[in-house]
Amino acid sequence: MAEGTAEAPLENGGGGDSGAGALERGVAPIKPQYLTTKEQFHQFLEAKGQEKPCRETEESAAKCFFGDRCRFLHDVGRYLETKPADLGPRCVLFETFGRCPYGVTCRFAGAHLGPEGQNLVQEELAARGAQPPPVRNGLDKALQQQLRKREVRFERAELALRRFSQGQPPGPTPAAAVPEGTIAKGAPRQDNCGAQQVPTGLGTSTPPSSPVRTCGPLTDEDVVRLRPCEKKRLDIRGKLYLAPLTTCGNLPFRRICKRFGADVTCGEMAVCTNLLQGQMSEWALLKRHQCEDIFGVQLEGAFPDTMTKCAELLSRTVEVDFVDINVGCPIDLVYKKGGGCALMNRSTKFQQIVRGMNQVLDVPLTVKIRTGVQERVNLAHRLLPELRDWGVALVTLHGRSREQRYTKLADWQYIEECVKAASPMPLFGNGDILSFEDANHAMQTGVAGIMIARGALLKPWLFTEIKEQRHWDISSSERLDILRDFTSYGLEHWGSDTQGVEKTRRFLLEWLSFLCRYVPVGLLERLPQRINERPPYYLGRDYLETLMASQKAADWIRISEMLLGPVPPNFVFLPKHKANAYK
Repeated sequence: MAEGTAEAPLENGGGGDSGAGALERGVAPIKPQYLTTKEQFHQFLEAKGQEKPCRETEESAAKCFFGDRCRFLHDVGRYLETKPADLGPRCVLFETFGRCPYGVTCRFAGAHLGPEGQNLVQEELAARGAQPPPVRNGLDKALQQQLRKREVRFERAELALRRFSQGQPPGPTPAAAVPEGTIAKGAPRQDNCGAQQVPTGLGTSTPPSSPVRTCGPLTDEDVVRLRPCEKKRLDIRGKLYLAPLTTCGNLPFRRICKRFGADVTCGEMAVCTNLLQGQMSEWALLKRHQCEDIFGVQLEGAFPDTMTKCAELLSRTVEVDFVDINVGCPIDLVYKKGGGCALMNRSTKFQQIVRGMNQVLDVPLTVKIRTGVQERVNLAHRLLPELRDWGVALVTLHGRSREQRYTKLADWQYIEECVKAASPMPLFGNGDILSFEDANHAMQTGVAGIMIARGALLKPWLFTEIKEQRHWDISSSERLDILRDFTSYGLEHWGSDTQGVEKTRRFLLEWLSFLCRYVPVGLLERLPQRINERPPYYLGRDYLETLMASQKAADWIRISEMLLGPVPPNFVFLPKHKANAYK
């Protein structure tokens, strides 16, 4: 009976064609009415592929996996009815690149939505290949998962740390023991002949008896490490260096400063432990725009193991010109954990961090320090010769102690003394630069260059003033155009949907809390304005200039509404930074 049943399709379905219904051993028993030949199968697919999909197919494709439990709308018409009103008639992304990737969720969607809610495209811009500029140094999802599961191997860092624990000075890394690249646990490695090796444990290099040959170009990067003298040199003498500014030193702000003449930029301070855990918010601080030709990242940490491993991770995954160690952060949260300024009093740990990071990095290592921890106890002049011997390429000295914060002027006389102590290592000076006269005075101390921090927040066109050696009496409309450019860069970077708009607004308000301290040149009796001088209440030359001088958060919100539309209901803003610069 079984054989007779199996032969039925041959008689009825295929017209005697053995290819249609012949069942071979191991083939699934399909019902006869569904069986066909290979040729008929592909002809059916090609014919149906040219037809419009049926309504049933469209509905099944649009069906949400979560069903009634889904918290989101799937009807574009209903979404547009409940969506808040647009914040403006122009979408920056649509006008710049010809297409807005946020579609109906864009808060300026009226500029690029068709009558049926479809996302329009400007064919001319699309034909020219206009695309958002690539932002480098993002976190790959696969790497993030490996970091969270602690599967990333840090062989070079482990070798350096073992030498420290044994009391040995760090030396050149043995090539065979340290393959290059991010290697997850269990991943194959390559020997210097291009043959794969089975991993034999962390830091081991015993080759297998029968390597498997692979194909492709070969380099000696994985077996020959750069010597210190062969590292890329950091030659930024005489250049204007934008300081790494927490919160305000974001990518859109750095683009503004680059446009006004900043030569060197650095990302915001990133905590090494958060980077090693794969936190997306921390990795966002490492992102680099294509206009940043000389760019570095700043790391904060208190222990040699985490800092060295983080340096090795960054050397594999991000494109930077230098890595900076933050030894100047004065806030209690960092200081009490042994990081920031506390490292100035922990010389052994500080040395291990610097030497370990310098050993695993392929780019120069720099350090930013203060004069010391206590106000009358300077430490920098004793540390600088040691930093030079440890292999640091450049040091930036902020002319204040941790205890002093911003209550007094920076001590440029002490910075001049430190220049001699650091020689021949280049030393950059930092503190109280708000005009080209301040910059000229700072360069007379013999520093290799100047770093600008709060001065750039008060007036980002300061870089232009220094290079052109003039005071720029910038109008309120020009300043508003700068803010408008910042919002455009912010929407491009963080997105034009509700979340991106509000993130752009928050960072704009943080910046406005500094911008309000600027006094227009045309209103000053004496030039230049000093950074520690509190601006009095004054009426500007027009309403907008007066509004920009307000110290009230409500007025900063009004300025943001000129650029980003009305704020959400119950919106409250408190500035993150409360610097006591005028006490």
